[in-house]
Amino acid sequence: MKRRAWLTLGAVILGGGGVVTYAVASSSGHPGATGRAKRPVKVYDLALQGTASGRRELPRTDTEQFSMLGVSWTGAANRLDGTAQVRTRSRESGEWSTWQDLELNVDPLEKPGPKVRGASEPLWVGSSDGVQVQVVRKNGTTSSLPKGLEVNLVDPGVVTDAETKATGTGSEPAAFVAETSPGATSGATSDSAAPSDSAAATPTDGQSATPPAATDTTPEATPTDSGSPSPSTSASASASATTPSAPPSTVPEPPIVARAGWGADESISPEAPEYNADVKAVFVHHTDGTNDYSCADSASIVRGIYAYHVQVSGWKDIGYNFLVDKCGTVFEGRKGGVDLPVLGAHTYGWNRESTGIAVLGNYTATSASKASLASIARVAAWKLGQYGADPAGTTQLTAGATQKNYFGTSYTTGSTYTFRRISAHRDGYNTECPGGSLYAQLPTIRSWAAGPVQDLKVTSVGGAGLSGSTYYTKGALTVNWTATTPSSLIKSFQLLVDGKTVATTSGTATSAGATLALGSHTVAVRAVHQSGKTVTSAALNVVAETTAPTFTTTPTLSLRTGTVNTSAVPVTLGWKATDDKALREVKLLSPTTATFGPTTTSSSRTATSGTATTWSMRAYDHAGNYRTSSPAYTPVILQESAATKSGSWTTRSSTSYLGGRSYSSGTKSASLTWTFTGRSAAWVVSRAASSGQAYIYVDGTKVATVDVKSSSTLYRQAIWTKTWSSSAKHTVKIVVVGTSGRPTITTDGLVYIK
Repeated sequence: MKRRAWLTLGAVILGGGGVVTYAVASSSGHPGATGRAKRPVKVYDLALQGTASGRRELPRTDTEQFSMLGVSWTGAANRLDGTAQVRTRSRESGEWSTWQDLELNVDPLEKPGPKVRGASEPLWVGSSDGVQVQVVRKNGTTSSLPKGLEVNLVDPGVVTDAETKATGTGSEPAAFVAETSPGATSGATSDSAAPSDSAAATPTDGQSATPPAATDTTPEATPTDSGSPSPSTSASASASATTPSAPPSTVPEPPIVARAGWGADESISPEAPEYNADVKAVFVHHTDGTNDYSCADSASIVRGIYAYHVQVSGWKDIGYNFLVDKCGTVFEGRKGGVDLPVLGAHTYGWNRESTGIAVLGNYTATSASKASLASIARVAAWKLGQYGADPAGTTQLTAGATQKNYFGTSYTTGSTYTFRRISAHRDGYNTECPGGSLYAQLPTIRSWAAGPVQDLKVTSVGGAGLSGSTYYTKGALTVNWTATTPSSLIKSFQLLVDGKTVATTSGTATSAGATLALGSHTVAVRAVHQSGKTVTSAALNVVAETTAPTFTTTPTLSLRTGTVNTSAVPVTLGWKATDDKALREVKLLSPTTATFGPTTTSSSRTATSGTATTWSMRAYDHAGNYRTSSPAYTPVILQESAATKSGSWTTRSSTSYLGGRSYSSGTKSASLTWTFTGRSAAWVVSRAASSGQAYIYVDGTKVATVDVKSSSTLYRQAIWTKTWSSSAKHTVKIVVVGTSGRPTITTDGLVYIK
């Protein structure tokens, strides 16, 4: 990759408590040189340039490593009525991103201190080393942009032990502090050169656009970012510095990564937390920025937001009480105790009686993951459960500010209004947060948090077969189910037989087994939500039985019409099976395999001639009971030479005939008679346009007149068949009719089954 080095010395970075002058050592911009050695969080401030009252910008500028940025300005009460866009250069690819909008409509603080700055929402951009910024006032307005506009870059560093184990080699040196000027103010200017690959910066608003350096100071006094309630605010809505006791919750506490776990630097927010009287509602947020982050980076994103809120905006601490990433990991936000009603700074006018949960990412057009929704629901249910509140219900909140929300609803300080227990940022303040897609998912969060378990249904029953609306089993079965409520919010499942619990599983289970006594039963699944609410699936009718099916007709072979070969003859396999409850299927096991439905009673097959073959069939019922029947049959070919002749017959030879020979006669009343012991017979002939008719006699009785004529010549054709109910001795006689003009009969023999 391209190597870059900064040669500038003496550049100025605007810090919260003064000016920091730094020198930059030559360093490699190679993306592989990310390093996993621990390094602290750093914040870099670069002043925006411009002389026009309606535009400020920073040209493409090389910077030290950062992953999050935003813009800020002097005076927390001032609003930036316009747009702010940024482009960043990836340290990995060296490519510049497209322009990205910064969210400017950030909630003001209820009681901002003198050090608090106005600021956009921070934007996570991933590891970057270059930035370009443009801020433009809203079209049609004439007011100037706020003073002190700067872009603030946050390097979340490598702080936790888990991060040091990540892959990567080498370490890129950051800017180091060369000299500090405690007496300097944020309005100081510098005449130093800009970075080598950017145009020189023009000072504006009393600040200079400069290359980055580490901010190593914090405001002299960290301001409180939430003020006291107005005189009309109820006493229950007041915040207190006294640490209250943590009430137990009606549901379990979810796993939460503590501040130490994500690497919070407690030294930058020394002020003690404040506490509310309780938690009446939960406000859901998104942090904005990319959704294309690795969950391994989530701790650093939280750390970046913390640094931005404190060191850029000048807040006392991170604003959110909890943060959730797309993998569902929950992070402790504002300090003071996750189990306590800590006063946050997340929803202007409503912080006094609520807690705030923010999802990392932007959910304006993208839905939040199921893992995120589940974690929001778990945290909300747990916090509200500490105060006996139903997550699906509503509550009365007292407004701490006069304002309108995103939908145009007006609120007046000191008045009470109805809110859902789980609401969105936009319900309380005029912002798009948490995005339209996540807002549409709030009903799902409420139902998951409140219970009962949603969409519980049995999907299948192992060890049982379904016939109509009834399952049949020999006794042992496994019931499988699904539910849309995440398993982390489910306490247990219970398998019910005839209304009684026969098995209990964990909330992560999707099946349970039981053995039923013989007879009819009802089977259902009950889900127990972590709240204790239960829901039961539709009951299934299940019959336990062990009676096997029966073959009322033993599988039998009968000859059928078709082409006969010396190795195979056409036959029909017939059977009939029944069951006392419900027959499921019949399978042919040998000499080949096939499966037949319960109403099928025959199948056309071929059988090997001259060999005894076992035809094994098995009948199954829906419970899995079965019975097997395996009779054996032998098809036998009797050549024409085996018949008793009368009249004149001529021997013909051809490979097309069975055995290579046949008898042919056109003499009226010439006959052939075969005698055999069997249960089915077929007369085999050759057919042609000149073929005539023959009479067929069975056991001395004429039974048929058969016309052998065919428009095309056919050999070895079983043209006539006869089957008896049992095997016995029979005679079959054919007699030439002597049909006018086509008297000839050519016979290949007789086939019978014994």
